[in-house]
This record gives sequence, structure tokens and C-alpha cells, in this order.
Amino acid sequence: MAINPIQMQKGLSLTDFLKQYSTQAQCEAALFQARWPQGFRCPVCQHAVATEFLRSKTRLWCCRACKHQTTLTAGTMMHQSQLLLSKWFLAIYLVTQSKTNIAALALRRQLGISWKAAWLLKHKLMDAMRQRESGQPLSGDIRVDDAYLGGEYPGGKSGRGSENKTAFVAAVEMRNGQPNRVRFDPVDGFSFAALMPWASSALRAGSVITSDGLSGFRVVQQLGFQHRVVIAPKGKAGTEIDAFKWLNVLIGNLKTTLSGTHHAFKFSKYAARYLAEVQYRFNRRADLCALIPRLLKAVMQAKPCPRGVFQALIEQET
Repeated sequence: MAINPIQMQKGLSLTDFLKQYSTQAQCEAALFQARWPQGFRCPVCQHAVATEFLRSKTRLWCCRACKHQTTLTAGTMMHQSQLLLSKWFLAIYLVTQSKTNIAALALRRQLGISWKAAWLLKHKLMDAMRQRESGQPLSGDIRVDDAYLGGEYPGGKSGRGSENKTAFVAAVEMRNGQPNRVRFDPVDGFSFAALMPWASSALRAGSVITSDGLSGFRVVQQLGFQHRVVIAPKGKAGTEIDAFKWLNVLIGNLKTTLSGTHHAFKFSKYAARYLAEVQYRFNRRADLCALIPRLLKAVMQAKPCPRGVFQALIEQET
């Protein structure tokens, strides 16, 4: 069997990572580059000149035009975080360089922090990925299918009606017979009304959409897309036909990754984040070393989730 060059990447070793990001100064320099690659810009007025100073060991920039003061992390996903930058960077390294996902419990042990802090950190990183991916529609030759996360509760409803199942659309952008990019988007169901918002945001105009016979996917025709329907045979043979072979492989890998790492989570609440993490990593799989600066940029550009919202979620988990 031929070696897959993407799977066999060396990535960034822990030794090389520590050489680049082990000190506070190195972390601050990397964050500055991620947030202001063209130099400082005031978040209020976009002025380019500021006075830099320290206050209680915190580095601040005071805009010379509007006098607004800001820090490296203010207004980002790191906003008001009490964790050391080195902890953030190590978490980003572990999340991006591991072959499979990493759970909050593993982050807790690796970083030497509380479970609550690790859970919060993990969800902040996943939400930054979700925000980054939300504005990246697929284009060209796109194969789509309906899928579900979760299993049946003992004594509960069976099949697709189970209270523990969360519906999502799996879509893959094909290029030269190989999967190029994917999207895994939670939806309220597979009716026209539920799929209309998904199709409007996840698919770029001019694309050709291939689906099975699910009637809800005909919504793409109403939006002006070319739509090809392929009726797959039942059983295993249906997963191996050319139209959906790669899509079924990706859905299988997704479910194996999530179940093997997390075992279970509250699908209805957190599906968007967990799906976005798998999607984000797959769509940037060709260069593992670049994943660290790219995720740093996503964290710097993501809108912070209100602290009270995350705190309430943590309390519900404990």
C-alpha cells in the first residue's frame, strides 16, 4: 500500500515547539503577529500609532488618536483569561498536533490545570474553529448526505426519532477524485425549511450538488444549484458506490474520532463545536506545522463568548 504523505507528516515536535513558544516574550510576539500582522491597529478607530507600556506586568497599547487602551487578548477568544499564555499555547499544540482529538480530561493532565479550566479552554478553542469555519462555503463538485450523532436511550424512541440524536449535514468538496474540504453542520432536521439556511450559507453559487433520494435536499434546486440525485443500493454496497464512497469514509472517521476520544457529550448543546473541530483539522490537514499559527489567528479574530455563558455551561456539566 502506498504511503499517504499527509498522514506521514512529521508535524512539529514538542522539542521544536518549546524552542518557539516556551517563554512569555515568545508567546506575546506570536500573538501580536497573529492579531496585527501589518502592525498595531486600534480596535476602536484603526489608528496605527500607539504608546506601549506595562501595568502590573500586563502589556498595554494606548492609541494616540482616540486614547483607547487595549491588551493583546482583549476582545478575542482569550479575553479575560486567567491562564498563562504558555498554557494556551501548549493546549493549541496538543489540539493541533495529535492524530486524533484530545479530550478536556487529557488537557487537564497535560497542562496541570483544573478540569473546569481545561473544559473551558477546550471549548474556547473549538468555538474559535467553529467561527472560522462558518464563513467557508464549499464549491465545485459537492456530495452531501444526512447523518446523526448519538445513539438511542434505553426505553426511549428508536431510530432517527431518538431524543439523543442530533441531525447534521455532511458535505464534501471533491477535487480530482479526492476529498478537498468538508463541512459538518448541525441542522434542525431534513425538511426544506431546516435545510434552506444550511444550503444558503454552506454552498457557493455555481456548485454541483450530488445527494441521495432524500427529498429535503431538493431545496438546492430552489436556490439555483445544479442537483444530481443518485439512489444508492441498500446495505454495504450503498456505501461503496463512487458518488458517496469518500463521504461515507469521512462520516465513519468522524464518528470513530468523536466516540473514541469523548465517548459521549451533550450532542444537542455542543454538536456544532465538536463537529467544527473535526472539520477545521481536516480542512488544514496538509500542513500540520502551519496549524499552530493558523489556530492562533483564529483565536485572535474570534469573538469572545460571554464568560457567564461558559460558566453556566460548566456548572451544568458538574
